[in-house]
Amino acid sequence: MECFQRNSCSFLGKEEHSTENVRMKKPRFLIAVLTLLYLVVQGIPFEKPQYEIVRAESEFEVRLYAQSTWMAASVTEISFEKATLDGFHRLFQFIQGANLNWTRIPMTVPVVTGIVLGAGPFQSSAYSVLFYLPAEFQDDPPVPIPELHLKPFAWDSHCVAVRKFSGFANDDNIVPEAKKLADSLSRSPWTNTTSAESKFAYSIAQYDSPFHFIGRVNEVWADVNATGGCEYSNIATY
Repeated sequence: MECFQRNSCSFLGKEEHSTENVRMKKPRFLIAVLTLLYLVVQGIPFEKPQYEIVRAESEFEVRLYAQSTWMAASVTEISFEKATLDGFHRLFQFIQGANLNWTRIPMTVPVVTGIVLGAGPFQSSAYSVLFYLPAEFQDDPPVPIPELHLKPFAWDSHCVAVRKFSGFANDDNIVPEAKKLADSLSRSPWTNTTSAESKFAYSIAQYDSPFHFIGRVNEVWADVNATGGCEYSNIATY
């Protein structure tokens, strides 16, 4: 167990070492808190990627998303929660001006964490945390500073099966929620339509800051094939 007070470690004779560990952890913790607080104090509506609803079922809906450009942070980590925090921390630095243009970029939603297909011994140790770029930066995204290890991600127009769930998305509930979506698809006309071309096994989209406790909205996304029924028309976008 780590020591958080100097006198609690004195009997080990490692006061300086313990204090240094705390000092190293505090900046990262404070940065994370300030990052998340930033989401709360924003007083303007967040821009979202455009889509139209192709079909609405009782337990899920199918959406067609327009082609869009995102900024992606690749993360190798067993924990979904840690991967999302790590990736978003780097993305937050980027939108705050850590790019070659020193450009500040407005916050958008959702923040999407994609679980990369076939990665690692547990099939889920690689993630891609995605930030949707506002319309003014879609065609020409600012270049992130190299230290952030970010890359633009072009998401072609694609069909997505979406299941909403409330509360906080975490390591305990994302897999059960993804399984519920898979079960719902298996009982619908969309059975066996999961896209083999998708980069992700599934994705988790989060719309709220951690300081929003009531009425939270999260979504499980799974790319699906929809031959003949998923043509983007720029009508009824959201």
